[in-house]
Amino acid sequence: MESTLRWRSGLTFDADQDGHSLVISDSDDDQGPRPKGLLLSALAGCAGIDVVSILKKMRQELRSFSIRASAEQTDDHPRVFVAPIEVVIDLEGDLDPAKVWRAVALSRDKYCGVAAMLGKHAEIRYVVRIGGVVVEEPAGPRPA
Repeated sequence: MESTLRWRSGLTFDADQDGHSLVISDSDDDQGPRPKGLLLSALAGCAGIDVVSILKKMRQELRSFSIRASAEQTDDHPRVFVAPIEVVIDLEGDLDPAKVWRAVALSRDKYCGVAAMLGKHAEIRYVVRIGGVVVEEPAGPRPA
């Protein structure tokens, strides 16, 4: 895994990550996402890939899936995320809520490296909604 940035102008860079290009910026002209926003996208992407993959293996019929990660930042530099980082997962389909939470827990506690890294700094809170209704995580031990 490698990422190379080339300065474009101002506070804007062209990034190449393993052959994929994007613009990263922290300027007022809004030419691309900001670096910390990309961290949230990485968290959402990592969790999303895990959850969808695990649900497929569980033979859950997923019709739609969206995931949003959000966080507040400190006012002082370095401006870091403060707890909790919130991950909201919206799903629709013929889904068993316990299996959905099992998939989320496996991502959160075992598979998602981005969550493991960010979780060392701030709590990450997960919210699951199936058909727009919040589903609470079942009580019990977390996956090993």
